[in-house]
Amino acid sequence: MKPPLERHPPFAAEQAFVVQFGRETAVDAGHLVGRVEHVVSRKAARFESLDALVAFMTTVLREVEKTAH
Repeated sequence: MKPPLERHPPFAAEQAFVVQFGRETAVDAGHLVGRVEHVVSRKAARFESLDALVAFMTTVLREVEKTAH
């Protein structure tokens, strides 16, 4: 039997991000601080909340989607 990742199609690099959380992150308190970088474009941003992290990723993914069509 194949491992789970081999049973599904690979993930597209255009949709990959690296997320690094800062030392001041307190997950239990809902306080997320860090840096996110889009792997292909190398666009990066700092964030101080989950909303800011998701907003950056959403913006970049929309740009990727526009250029793919």
